[in-house]
Amino acid sequence: MLSTLLMAVAIALIIEGLIPALFPNKWRAYVLKLANEPVSAIRQIGIFLVFIGLLLFWLVN
Repeated sequence: MLSTLLMAVAIALIIEGLIPALFPNKWRAYVLKLANEPVSAIRQIGIFLVFIGLLLFWLVN
């Protein structure tokens, strides 16, 4: 169980690292744009992503 969790975290880190590594200028522009968004919008996006992750997790199990 722990090894599966660590593998999932490793895959997430690889995917998260690919975008700034392959497209640093676009990634920077996106981060700057995100910094100008209202906190409520960022929170809603985060809640939505958590919900999608939980749904996928539930479907896989």
